[in-house]
Amino acid sequence: MDIYQEALDYLQSHHVAVEAAAELEEDVFQEDEDSCLLTSLDPDTSDPPATPTLCTPEEMLDRRLLVLRGILNSEEVYLRELDALLTPMKALRASAGTSQPVLTSQQVQTVFYQVPEIRDIHQSFYSGLKARLSSHCLAESCSGGEEDAKQSGFSLMVGDLFLKMVNQLGVYGGFIGNYEDAVEVVRRSSHSDVRFRLLAESMMPNNNNNSSDKTHNTYTFEALLYKPLDRVTKTTLVLQDVLKSSPAEHQDLSSLQEALRLSRSFLHGLNESSQRRREVTLSHGVRRQLMRDGFVLDGGGGGDGEHSLRHLFLYTDLLLCTRVKQATRGRQEHYRFCWYLPLARLRLRWQAEQQRPVDPRLHNMRTKMFLCREQLQQHTARGSRALAARSRRKLEQVQLMMFTHSAQYRLELHSPSGRSHTLLFWSLYKLDEWREAIHRLTTDTPAEEDQWLCGTLGVAVHSACGLQQPASAYVSVEVDGYEFHDRRAQTHSSVHSLNPTWNQELWLQVDGVQHLRVLCVSQCDGQDDAILGKMTVQVNPKSLNTQWRRRTVSLGLVEVTLSLKFCPHPTGPPRSEVQPQPVFCVAIETVAQQEGVLVPHVVRCCVEEVERRGMDEVGIYRISGAANDITELKTAFDSNLREAVSRLRTAEVNAVAGVLKLYFRDLPEPLMPAKMFQDLARMLDIQDTDSRLVSLLSALYSCPDPNRHTFLYLLQHLQRVSEKELVNKMSPMNLATVFGPSLLRPPVVGLGHVGPAVDISQEVVVQVQVVFWYLQCNNLPTVQTSLQYDTDSEEETTHV
Repeated sequence: MDIYQEALDYLQSHHVAVEAAAELEEDVFQEDEDSCLLTSLDPDTSDPPATPTLCTPEEMLDRRLLVLRGILNSEEVYLRELDALLTPMKALRASAGTSQPVLTSQQVQTVFYQVPEIRDIHQSFYSGLKARLSSHCLAESCSGGEEDAKQSGFSLMVGDLFLKMVNQLGVYGGFIGNYEDAVEVVRRSSHSDVRFRLLAESMMPNNNNNSSDKTHNTYTFEALLYKPLDRVTKTTLVLQDVLKSSPAEHQDLSSLQEALRLSRSFLHGLNESSQRRREVTLSHGVRRQLMRDGFVLDGGGGGDGEHSLRHLFLYTDLLLCTRVKQATRGRQEHYRFCWYLPLARLRLRWQAEQQRPVDPRLHNMRTKMFLCREQLQQHTARGSRALAARSRRKLEQVQLMMFTHSAQYRLELHSPSGRSHTLLFWSLYKLDEWREAIHRLTTDTPAEEDQWLCGTLGVAVHSACGLQQPASAYVSVEVDGYEFHDRRAQTHSSVHSLNPTWNQELWLQVDGVQHLRVLCVSQCDGQDDAILGKMTVQVNPKSLNTQWRRRTVSLGLVEVTLSLKFCPHPTGPPRSEVQPQPVFCVAIETVAQQEGVLVPHVVRCCVEEVERRGMDEVGIYRISGAANDITELKTAFDSNLREAVSRLRTAEVNAVAGVLKLYFRDLPEPLMPAKMFQDLARMLDIQDTDSRLVSLLSALYSCPDPNRHTFLYLLQHLQRVSEKELVNKMSPMNLATVFGPSLLRPPVVGLGHVGPAVDISQEVVVQVQVVFWYLQCNNLPTVQTSLQYDTDSEEETTHV
């Protein structure tokens, strides 16, 4: 029964509880003396459940209280272990700044990454749970009878505590992603520095002077680092225990069920990410990619008929056979190498095995499988979760054994070196899928280089729609191909909206690119980003040209509108990272050209943020924000647009308004060109109001496009601000007084200016009055914030 034991190992490695081998083997293969059929299922004579069934709500509430107290004790032990892990952190950080550090600052950060945050999460959960249980015990001691005690049990609510903790499990994702690096630092430092070795081998949690506590043991640093990894995997089990002991009518049930769902989803995501190592780069530069994997039976290479359950991996250049080894304490689930075959000149041959004598055990297993399925349906209908879970485990075990005993299709693999292996399948369809996948890799020629993109790829991301709720989102684009160029770029974050808009150009130097991957990501304050949708678009030089080509990419419910442009040319060596171009104190035409827009991002982002949360702010644009905040935001816009937008979300709204005013004030040439000052001043003397407004609007068309559209964009925003004058106390005249001197300035005498100097009092009057009369216009021209992406073909739609 070696193959049976391997099946059990596989189930256990995936956290599926299994029964003892002897018990199951007897259960599956036991035959009656008079009949080979298993006895019929009788609910009254069925095996007892794995855990006692709690019949009355009172019994369940008592059990629930015991479970919660056990969780509280476990949390207390876990917190002491985390405290022990964090104890040397302060000293190690202090030594990092000395001439003989134990660890460098970077190593300290790696070793303790996310550990303080994990400790804070569990301290909050522990304190809340302890307070609830203490209040419950006090109420229970004061209760007058059994009915009061029962009512007290139903009033004990803990689901919100579990839900709050589970919602913060994302911190564990960072810890787990960093775990291997942290362990490597600990091991390397233990070998190279005797001071760290002494520390790492003798760490002891504080047990509050309770010598009977088992945590009085001495731990190694590495063992304590494993504690969070071990703990997070038990979250789902803990929630299941609480749910099992909660009566169906308990008000806590829905919160606990939601917490369990989120916990399972988080762990599932961790499992997927841990198995996502799909591509490696070989030393000679060939990309190896995983094309397919799955469980098969290995018939052995020696023809001795031994069948073993194996996990098979098909890469672009070889076939790798491994055996799964279950996770043990301090070690994650891993694979043990069995054999591999290069795909070059590999020959395939399949056949069905010769008719074998009827195995009575197969009939017994089919019967047992049917009865387990019947049992499962009965227990599910009755709401008996413990019995249903036990029946489901039995059913899965028998199904796995059926697979190992019913495989009858053989796929023979013959290598030119003389090595051969045989794979066994129970399904001819599955066998043919594997055969076709291997055949394609051994016969297909790689894509011709003239089908790759080599040059500069431009992606203009316009907007998205179809979001289920308002979100601050960004779009990330990635390409495949050679890695000596940057293969990823992303937009800044939008304001909270159901229909976010970016109108941002992204440029990538590409070589060997065949696929463009588009992801729409939602940013949540204090939480991990959430991917709203993703898809892969196949690209080649024939489908792109040097003109922008607009298309809509459907990512499930979310649709992203973008334009693509490709300029083919030989690519040079990798360039050093391009330093961001500043936007402050730079001509607006230069900034607009750099960003590929008509209204600079700094203007749009500040306006959108003010409209999101500053329209009701009294004195908006008149009251100054903190100078330090404004300076920090200015520096961020000059160095990193995405960071600047993130800071805008949390900055004080008057500081956001201050950044917008500062941008216009720092322009080397005012938004309304200085040469127009005298003409605009004369237009103010026109007595007829309508004629004055017509003349002012006509003057705008003599401005460069970025100046005109940015000015109109600002005017329309200020008009919306003034519509709330009763709340924010900012009338059109107040706004004109604030912005006039920044938007319009007279020419500087002596710098090509011909004419009399402008009196300072006249200057201020003209600045304010011009902006004021523009704000009186009810028919301002349409604003265009981005360049037109004209195309010589109809818009395309790509669906996922």
